[in-house]
Amino acid sequence: MGLRIVVGFKWVPNTQAVRIDPKTGTLIRQGVPSIINPPDLAAVELALRLRDRYGGEVIAATMGPPPAVKGLEHLISMGVDYGYMFSDRVFAGADTLATSYVLANGLKLIEGERGKVDLAIFGQETIDSSTAHIGAQVASWLEWPYVYYVRWAELTENSSIRVERIVEGYLEEYEVPLPAVLSVAMRAFKPRDITLKGKLRAKLEKPFKIVSNKDLGLDPRCVGLKGSPTIVAKVTYLPDIPRKREVYKPRDPRDGARWLLRKLLKDPETRDLILRQLWGG
Repeated sequence: MGLRIVVGFKWVPNTQAVRIDPKTGTLIRQGVPSIINPPDLAAVELALRLRDRYGGEVIAATMGPPPAVKGLEHLISMGVDYGYMFSDRVFAGADTLATSYVLANGLKLIEGERGKVDLAIFGQETIDSSTAHIGAQVASWLEWPYVYYVRWAELTENSSIRVERIVEGYLEEYEVPLPAVLSVAMRAFKPRDITLKGKLRAKLEKPFKIVSNKDLGLDPRCVGLKGSPTIVAKVTYLPDIPRKREVYKPRDPRDGARWLLRKLLKDPETRDLILRQLWGG
């Protein structure tokens, strides 16, 4: 029957280079290397597997600055059919509430242009904030059922979706009607590699669209920093901790393990911890 799936992703600063503006409490993106949020790649993989099995199309969607188009190109190179980027200066500084508001309205725009959406899929959380809010908030705006920590999914004969999720070591199974929103558990799916054919398609055909707030028509007071109730009251910077590094090139793995164990045993606290573990104390 085919599925139209919208999969969300975020273009995030590399966590080793994150800097915060002490005045606004927002991320400083200028001059900072960025990547696709790694947990979102598992969501993309699930979307592609469902499309490969049932037919249809996968549409990537993101809210972000102009450089986030590189993320769209990467996902199209993986096999995503089309992409939307919601990018406007008025969206800058948004917290999860304002972001989810834009994405939910963006999904409605996608439906108007490409047809009814059956499923929206997001990653578990982002590495730059780890709130895990977006999936639930988008579902709330759309009034769609929502399941998080998903690690497996399949369609049923009555046009619903059956999913399995893992929560605190327990497996749970749900069947929910479509349309629905899912958040995928981290590392639940290994993302496929990009292909040369996909890269050429992304660069030459550019199967994506850049959407501004002029197209969405959202009240500027409800988006970006103005539409974000979250307040960063204070930012404290911690100094880097100097670390002593040693490099050892072992002849074989056992030699490397013995060297590491000798180093660990030199520290009294570490030695006591190891001995307690070995002797069950």
